[in-house]
Amino acid sequence: MSSPSKRREMDLMKLMMSDYKVEMINDSMQEFYVHFSGPNESPYHGGVWRIRVELPDAYPYKSPSIGFVNKIYHPNVDEMSGSVCLDVINQTWSPMFDLVNVFEVFLPQLLLYPNPSDPLNGEAAALMMRDRGAYEQRVKEDIGAAPEEKTSDEELSGEDYDSSDDAVAGQPDP
Repeated sequence: MSSPSKRREMDLMKLMMSDYKVEMINDSMQEFYVHFSGPNESPYHGGVWRIRVELPDAYPYKSPSIGFVNKIYHPNVDEMSGSVCLDVINQTWSPMFDLVNVFEVFLPQLLLYPNPSDPLNGEAAALMMRDRGAYEQRVKEDIGAAPEEKTSDEELSGEDYDSSDDAVAGQPDP
């Protein structure tokens, strides 16, 4: 019989062995960042987001907490907090799911098939319903202009800051 802590370790190792960059927070297996690329065939293609993941003590019986650290323009993502409105994570989570499912299935589906009728970002939802082309253009503009944001001074340490990101970050704010 597997304990929640063994399952947490196993799922995290599986995620780390996949193609995702994983950064641990405070050497804890319960909090970490995952770099997530926008799926092909979506207006988010070409963007890379830093996703904060927190695993509760009862994981996998209780869902992980998922949030976008850097800005994303999407009807189902709160623009200020980065929290995600995704039914499979918030209400219908099952221990059959794992962290790889979150990044290979659930988040790509969220970006491929936004649900403007249940928005966390009302402006994005309204624009998407009113003018899909303008919505997709706004998404692409944000991807081209938004550098990957750091949330605190300690995260800006020399170890995890890659100066090559500056070349694709776009123009700095005046």
